[in-house]
Amino acid sequence: MERTDPGTDVDEEHCRICGYGEDGLTWESGRPTAGICSRCGTESGIGDMGEPGTWEGLQGIRKYRGYWVGNGARRQSPSLRPKDWDLLTQLGGIPPEWR
Repeated sequence: MERTDPGTDVDEEHCRICGYGEDGLTWESGRPTAGICSRCGTESGIGDMGEPGTWEGLQGIRKYRGYWVGNGARRQSPSLRPKDWDLLTQLGGIPPEWR
């Protein structure tokens, strides 16, 4: 798979779409791990491609995020949603370059 930002070897553990960060690495050494977020269902490298700091890179990610939120921010496993879950707190985990 292609790197999103050639020249960087960044590891990411928070989902670029929803901000969840307890599924392990989503991007390793600048490459997607193909992991599926247990909160929003995004597969790294499929729904979250983009180049940091560019409008084109953020446009698709923001559209996907808007679609997810607009449809009730449903979880992959609704029965596992914590009682104290808060959407805004979770979205706060989105890495700044992907907001």
